[in-house]
Amino acid sequence: MSAVVTGSYRPPLPARAMAGLLDAYKRTFTAEATAGLLSRPNPVRRTGFDMELRIEARVVEAEDVVSLSLRSPTGAELPTWIPGAHIDVFLPSGRQRQYSLTGDPASRLRYRIAVRRIADGDGGSRELHELREGDLLRIRGPRNAFTFIDAPAYLFVAGGIGITPILPMVTECAHRGLPWRLIYLGRSRASMPFLGELERCRGGDLEVRPDDEFGVPHLDALMTEAPRGAAVYVCGPPPLMESARRVLSATDPTASVHTERFSPLPVQDGSPFRIALRRSGTTVEVGADESALSAIRRVLPGTAFSCRQGFCGTCKTRVLGGEIDHRDRLLTESERDSTMLTCVSRALGDELVLDL
Repeated sequence: MSAVVTGSYRPPLPARAMAGLLDAYKRTFTAEATAGLLSRPNPVRRTGFDMELRIEARVVEAEDVVSLSLRSPTGAELPTWIPGAHIDVFLPSGRQRQYSLTGDPASRLRYRIAVRRIADGDGGSRELHELREGDLLRIRGPRNAFTFIDAPAYLFVAGGIGITPILPMVTECAHRGLPWRLIYLGRSRASMPFLGELERCRGGDLEVRPDDEFGVPHLDALMTEAPRGAAVYVCGPPPLMESARRVLSATDPTASVHTERFSPLPVQDGSPFRIALRRSGTTVEVGADESALSAIRRVLPGTAFSCRQGFCGTCKTRVLGGEIDHRDRLLTESERDSTMLTCVSRALGDELVLDL
């Protein structure tokens, strides 16, 4: 005879189910208790929307900075995005680079990116500066590794071209009436793009601090100005982000720190090792303070790369031998047995054998 359950009574859970439920609660509590100080890397969508867009407008925004507005040749709507998103741009030369979307997320008809020309860079920015209105660009995305979260208040710190992902966040705060403060650093006002747009954002506090007017900023002092419990978004040179993490970890455990950078991280705890390039029949030595990608490009300069931070997958390479020290943000567990991202990952032993 089956039991009849009435009212709010529920039969007791089996012991195994109860143990699983308690374990789930424990994992949730631990994650919430430890997530406040430093945001973990956000997962990045592995594939995006591939499309060819036309350069609708090219605008000089500051010294050595141009913005490109991109639109579908057919006038079709583009995929939605939220502040902090970027797109992969495939240049005519075959190079692949990431650029933050810095336009209006509410506009479905166009994307806007901004690019600072780096004269002694690897050529990607120079190539984009040579493009003109009417040219076509293949892009993929949008993707987001710099997610804009809900918070009671916001402190934004941008250095130079690091304003590009920050601008849509400030605009969103202004639209929603959220308290915000932006500290915008740069060499000079002439080198700092989008000053006019930022000055039109209401409801917050904009502090523009060019070096030629205020001197080199004391970064630690800037970080102490974050409202308690604020979401702190920092984009710019590595010292800026390192200061944010160091100061806020010591002064405000309720703050969450979110960073995005435009240069590779320095190698931490690196040891020298060798890479045997199977198809090329070459062996290259990797220094303790350099990436595997940099060493490989000394002998194979055409090796593809893009983000150099372990999230885009352009440098993904098959590993034929050796033990891998994975330091990326992209590969699945099943992929880690046989592939690596050479821009950040290394060898755990003395040698790796790669299918290059």
